[in-house]
Amino acid sequence: MKILYFGGQKSGKSLLAEKKALSLCEKTYYIATYDNSFNDKEMQSRIDRHKKQREDRFITIESPKDLSFLKSGKTYLIDCLSMWILNLIDDEKEIQKQLDFLEETDANIVFVLNDVSSGVIPMDKLSRKYVDLSGIVGHRVAGFCDEVYEVKLGLEVRLK
Repeated sequence: MKILYFGGQKSGKSLLAEKKALSLCEKTYYIATYDNSFNDKEMQSRIDRHKKQREDRFITIESPKDLSFLKSGKTYLIDCLSMWILNLIDDEKEIQKQLDFLEETDANIVFVLNDVSSGVIPMDKLSRKYVDLSGIVGHRVAGFCDEVYEVKLGLEVRLK
């Protein structure tokens, strides 16, 4: 089963995705995609809160760029596709290649994606590219997922 949770920042999508992943399997792998090579203290605080929130209920694997190692028959939570996109922003072919892999992998995968496409078109080229890629990836993942949930204010609405 493949499931997508998407919503804005602090919408509650990660918490709901964690609950869903654990409902599928007690031994769930948490794929953390954030790359803290920028030494961003505020983002590190967010990561620390996420780690505390999930306690020891997951087996955590940090993999900012590579999602092609997932194994059939396992359960994964990928948090989040937005960071993964950012990490691979200059390699759209690799993004598509890994999406092909994720679509074909016979595993339970719960995806988390930030909804960044509801605002104005960004002024700078890199931000436009990021928003466009986020939309393209979201569209693709939603297409192959069995369930899709939009999250606002901690509430989920099933779209598919």
